[in-house]
Amino acid sequence: MPTLDEVYRKFGEVSEAAQLLETELGTIQLYAEGIAHDLFASGKGELATELYNKINKSTLGQLLKRLANSAGISGDLELLLADALAERNQLFHSFYRKHNFRRNSDSGSAKMLEDLQHKHETILGAYKAVMRLSGIDLDSLPDTPMPTTHVKI
Repeated sequence: MPTLDEVYRKFGEVSEAAQLLETELGTIQLYAEGIAHDLFASGKGELATELYNKINKSTLGQLLKRLANSAGISGDLELLLADALAERNQLFHSFYRKHNFRRNSDSGSAKMLEDLQHKHETILGAYKAVMRLSGIDLDSLPDTPMPTTHVKI
């Protein structure tokens, strides 16, 4: 039976996937805004900073709405992202309230872990689909060592 520590660890893994998805969507939005405002070939540093700050303050839902318009996200990907948004919102806004005292039993922890696994698969699936838009297939990457230090973004 899973332990409460395993539930907490999985919650962290799902949270990481949600942040990765949000970051990649922000990067795509920044690229689309850069093209639309000709930021790559001009000296519009203030506008670039303003757009970056606006994107950085956006919620995942706000990013998805803007991307549907500017980057043409639609169809199956739009549905996948909507599902990921719903799972992310439930994770951060009501996961522990939904499961409440289940955390105090082995069977409850198992149910919580099952819910988290579903959320992780949904969010990670959306993240992988978005990465493919950027030309990166995470499932096809060779086994290479991962960075171990902080990289300034």
